[in-house]
Amino acid sequence: MQQTFTVTGMTCGHCEKAVTRAVKQLDPLAEVRIDRPANKVDIESSQPRAALAQAITEEGYLVAA
Repeated sequence: MQQTFTVTGMTCGHCEKAVTRAVKQLDPLAEVRIDRPANKVDIESSQPRAALAQAITEEGYLVAA
C-alpha cells in the first residue's frame, strides 16, 4: 500500500537515513522515497499508517495528520 506523509524537521541526508531506517525497522521490505525540500515521504508498505507515522515520530520528526 502506497502512503504519503508530510514530515517536517528533516534538514539533511542524515535525517533522511534516520527516517528510512525507522520505517525499515518496522517493515524491512518497505520502499521509502523522500523528497526533503517538499517535506514528503512516500512509503510502500503493508504496515498500518499509524504505525509508520509513529516510527517516524519516534525518530524525532513531526508527521502531519
